[in-house]
Amino acid sequence: MELRTRRLLLRPWRADDAGDVAVAFDIYRRWEVARWLGATPSPWPDEATAREQLLRWQVFSDEHPGYGLWAVAPGSDGDDGTPVGTVLLMPLRDGADVPTGEIEIGWHFQPDAWGHGYATESASALLEHAWAMGLPCVEAIAFPDNGPSIKVMERLGMSHQGETSRWYGATFTWYRIDNPGG
Repeated sequence: MELRTRRLLLRPWRADDAGDVAVAFDIYRRWEVARWLGATPSPWPDEATAREQLLRWQVFSDEHPGYGLWAVAPGSDGDDGTPVGTVLLMPLRDGADVPTGEIEIGWHFQPDAWGHGYATESASALLEHAWAMGLPCVEAIAFPDNGPSIKVMERLGMSHQGETSRWYGATFTWYRIDNPGG
């Protein structure tokens, strides 16, 4: 499934595409990206890990239509540009890594792509997708010192819910947005 915004294409990551594997590895090998991901952050060590992870993402999306992780590529209509990040719509997991019924929206971008509005624009498109799927609300979490992600949550119109340790075995700042259509 693909989504388009004025400036961006959101499309599945492709484990069988050497370019996607190399770009994903470049994003997730970086400590400045990985440090914000999960209770025990770990940069990806090599392209083989990137390929395995993209394959897991593909399988998840195939098994759970409408959910998953999308590559975010700047470009005009018909232009399948090089991805600069990821936007996701996934079940949150508790501290034992068990999926909960709550759905998370999130974003991870290559540092050179920070500050261009890509996270807000792609997440807005994904929220519209979530509402079209009939989701009643969507959650977002960030480490308390991840100011840029918290600003994205606020730009999306999400409401601050406080601090929580309900998910992923770590303490996060928690935001939520309700489906405006009820």
